[in-house]
Amino acid sequence: MSVHTRPQDTFAAHPLVSSNGTAVRFTHVARHFGAVKAVDGLDLEIRAGEFFSMLGPSGSGKTTCLRLIAGFEQPDAGEISIFDEPVAGIPPYRRAVNTVFQDYALFPHLNILDNVTYGLRIRGMGRAEREKLGREALALVKLIGFDTRRPPQLSGGQRQRVALARALVNRPKVLLLDEPLGALDLKLREEMQVELKALQRSLGLTFIFVTHDQGEALSMSDRVAVFNAGHIVQVGTPEEVYERPQTRFVAEFVGGSNVLEPAVSARFGGPERLISLRPEAIAVRSSGVASEIGRLHASGTCIEVQYQGAMRRVIADCAGVRLCALVNAAEVRDLNPGERISLSWLPAAMHAMEDGR
Repeated sequence: MSVHTRPQDTFAAHPLVSSNGTAVRFTHVARHFGAVKAVDGLDLEIRAGEFFSMLGPSGSGKTTCLRLIAGFEQPDAGEISIFDEPVAGIPPYRRAVNTVFQDYALFPHLNILDNVTYGLRIRGMGRAEREKLGREALALVKLIGFDTRRPPQLSGGQRQRVALARALVNRPKVLLLDEPLGALDLKLREEMQVELKALQRSLGLTFIFVTHDQGEALSMSDRVAVFNAGHIVQVGTPEEVYERPQTRFVAEFVGGSNVLEPAVSARFGGPERLISLRPEAIAVRSSGVASEIGRLHASGTCIEVQYQGAMRRVIADCAGVRLCALVNAAEVRDLNPGERISLSWLPAAMHAMEDGR
């Protein structure tokens, strides 16, 4: 009886690394470009086998960190190690990493299989072996039968899969992804988020994903590092970062929270601390309707009702304090700007933060 081995089994049969330990470590790493401190004394540990996202606005330092791991940039200070091996002076092609970019950089004159196996050919691997590995990698990304096509004949999502296969065929210990979904439309991007996470879980590789899109980071990651001005301001699970932001920047950047100054929080019945209050935690009712017992509340005037499909975003002015609430459309179907409303929330929804950014 013959046994058919799936490509996933072939890859898994030759584990590259243990799922225990640290895959990448930054120790006091700095990278400056003139007066710009792109990365400023960074300490970070990324665990082996996790899907780790670097999230932040443009210029926050996340892409520079990815380039430092890949070897495209060298630190001005500090040390980077990959699986406990310091990588100072080691060129990109000798590091146990591969990078997938937003611009897939496929060779238009080569067919898909030759694109995927190009790196193996440069390393001197024989045709039969590299094509075998190339077809296994294409199977991993659901492109069986696409061997002889050329990049211009593929959709954006298919080209993204080719770029993934080209990176995976080299059996990296760490896969670096630099906003690889940015060029895709929303529906395809959401589909690829699911596929990327499933692929990472099945292979057990360390994925390091750079994005400015909070939805991507929260939906796929085991942990997220939020970057701002060359620093990491918080590292945690998606739930920790979203539900328990440590600073004003994290609260406002991840999910657009209502940030209440200490005096405002105390005025609404909360602690005299800097507070994050998520929009979805706030209920909206017509003025004069009694709030449920045990809830804090504020009265205000509706400024705007924004249509968001099944949800509505209600913006209210509460005696000079602007609050945003995200509520079910049916609850505010007849609400119009200028009407008096009551907003309420549970005391537990008020999360205290540090005073700094």
